[in-house]
Amino acid sequence: MALLVCFLLGIANFALHRAVLDSGHPVLAQVGWLFRSLGGRGSLLAEFALLLGTMLLVGSGTAGWAWGYALYSLSNAVSAWLILTRRV
Repeated sequence: MALLVCFLLGIANFALHRAVLDSGHPVLAQVGWLFRSLGGRGSLLAEFALLLGTMLLVGSGTAGWAWGYALYSLSNAVSAWLILTRRV
């Protein structure tokens, strides 16, 4: 069950990440090389690596990592909301 939750949170994180990249917000110009490398795909690769690592750890029986990924997803959602609504 924890593996499924991580997978669904990963889908949401990728969708939020893509929306932020497509927003053209000025803060993206200040973030650095991760967002500019490979046309923004460098940060998506980092997002994938984080999801893959979490799913491997959760799949091996350490379900506590799912809570950590859930907290990461919550902070990701809040920051995406701030950027997409231009509150930053």
